[in-house]
Amino acid sequence: MGDSKFKDFNFAEGELLLINKPYHWTSFDVVGKIRNSFKPLKLKVGHAGTLDPLATGLLIICTGKLTKKIDEYQAQEKEYTGTLILGATTSSYDMETEVDATYATAHLTEQLIKDNCINFIGDIEQFPPAHSALKVNGERLYEKARRGEDVELKSRKVTISEFEITRIELPEVDFRVVCSKGTYIRSLAYDFGKTLNSGAYLSKLRRTRSGSFKVEEAYEVMELVNHVRGLKEKQHSIINP
Repeated sequence: MGDSKFKDFNFAEGELLLINKPYHWTSFDVVGKIRNSFKPLKLKVGHAGTLDPLATGLLIICTGKLTKKIDEYQAQEKEYTGTLILGATTSSYDMETEVDATYATAHLTEQLIKDNCINFIGDIEQFPPAHSALKVNGERLYEKARRGEDVELKSRKVTISEFEITRIELPEVDFRVVCSKGTYIRSLAYDFGKTLNSGAYLSKLRRTRSGSFKVEEAYEVMELVNHVRGLKEKQHSIINP
């Protein structure tokens, strides 16, 4: 996407920005970086749908008056691709924490793995990971988990409309999933291993779509930040020739 894509943007009035979230960045890191690029203008900036730090892909950012529509965008169907590792689990259900248990995989066949997807199609109940951004008594679960505190987790109903296996090279299994708002793909990976009488954790995750918006349409974070900085410099030179 070139600079011409930005020319008619009115960030203060309200814009929807598609960002390709980098690996190891939190969703709040992205929001903060973009918000800071607008300083000294105090501009509202928010995101529609959190991505874990170890996930990449589409993050919808809203600015100005469009932040009022964040809940609407957040409610849209999501699509992800990723990789899970069979035969082991971690307490975070991904690679944030070390392997805490290993399981047999000799009984696993390609057909068994593919057929297991049907167990997760439709409305399902899942528990969020203990290492998640959900708040309990005003504190995020991952903060409690990192202190070693036990938290009673409540299940939630989510909808999986599509779930397919795209590559099997044990212990790695690639997948694509289309799901509702609030679905934890880490929990899906953990449960997937459990129903195979084994274990599983997530090693890669990428959000490829949210509603009708696709990651191929997204800007890199610094591409957008540098554009905003360029606009500010241009305005400054006009005001102070």
